[in-house]
Amino acid sequence: MFRLIFLFVVLGAGLFVGTQFSGQQGYVLISIAEKTLEMSVTTLVVFVIAALAGLFLLEYLIKKLVYASSTTWNYFSVRKMRHSRRYTNEGIIKLLEGDWKGAEKKVTRWANHHDMPLLCYLVASEAAQGQGDKAKRDHYLELASQQENAHLAVELTRAKQFIRDNEFEAAFDTLQSLKSQYASNSIVLNLLKTTYMQLKLWQPLIDLLPQLTKAKLITEEEHAELIQKAQCGLLHEVAQQQGSEGLISHWNGLARKVKQDTHLVACFARELIARKADAEAFTVIKEALKKQPAPELYQLLPDLNLPDIHPVVVFLEGVVKKEPDNAAAHSALAHFYFRQEKWQEAQDHFEIALKLRSDVSDYAFLADTLEKQNLTKAAHEVSRKALTLVQND
Repeated sequence: MFRLIFLFVVLGAGLFVGTQFSGQQGYVLISIAEKTLEMSVTTLVVFVIAALAGLFLLEYLIKKLVYASSTTWNYFSVRKMRHSRRYTNEGIIKLLEGDWKGAEKKVTRWANHHDMPLLCYLVASEAAQGQGDKAKRDHYLELASQQENAHLAVELTRAKQFIRDNEFEAAFDTLQSLKSQYASNSIVLNLLKTTYMQLKLWQPLIDLLPQLTKAKLITEEEHAELIQKAQCGLLHEVAQQQGSEGLISHWNGLARKVKQDTHLVACFARELIARKADAEAFTVIKEALKKQPAPELYQLLPDLNLPDIHPVVVFLEGVVKKEPDNAAAHSALAHFYFRQEKWQEAQDHFEIALKLRSDVSDYAFLADTLEKQNLTKAAHEVSRKALTLVQND
């Protein structure tokens, strides 16, 4: 439009000047080398205007040609992209349906023309994983890693695949590289939790729990359960590596709040018993029971292998005297009487414990106790009750 206006302005100016100097056209002489060209001013003006018009027309035609080529290219490019998106969507559906081969075929067919080839290659990798083809799986991940902003998506996919294949060491290596860069990423944190638990890396799991809680990835109940599992696992690990002395030293170094957890006290006591530190285990259990009576701790007492069980018996006799409805204490005391072959006393306390709550193990010991006293009929009746209890469970 601007060029057209310019031509009209020039033409109008030429006409105006022409009318002003009509009859006095003058001439223009152009001399180049030995050649001369002579023309009137009017002719020169017309020639210039015609030349400009020709140039503008040529520019217009070139632009039209370029636009037409671009439009044609864009048409085919957009057409290919639409095909790619359609095939990718169909491939994702195939993946969700478990048609691994179909999914791989769909997403790779037009991957080069997709506006997000990263998605195509990640889906293809998952499809190859489903087919059990690790070579293809890793090949597609390599292609995905060559795309822009692909690092996190590729490495998370790789870690998930390792975990599904129970390759937890490989998953650990992959996730450790992500941990420093994406410390607050919820998927990274969840995968680390799974990996630490499978590899029994208890201290790293304990260190991870505050982040899991802050990110609201676990509830308070799950936090309590995980801390118990991790601390018990760590106690077992220390006991295996350092023995009972190292275990006691580790326990003494724990926070008071941790040592007040009955479940952890039971874990500690079991590790001591397993390493023949029964006297130390009894001391730990006794002190814990004074602060917080717990059936789990009473149940550990019969497992003690002490040269002199009299202190344990005296302790339990004191408990049942103060707490006559303490079924766990009655049961533990009955076990010690059974060990001492005090059949009547053992029978009395087993029966009291079973009146307060049902327990298959106590029924079995009571039946044995009755057999020792030649009370066969009563023993058979107790055995039937135990069998009924097992069947109901």
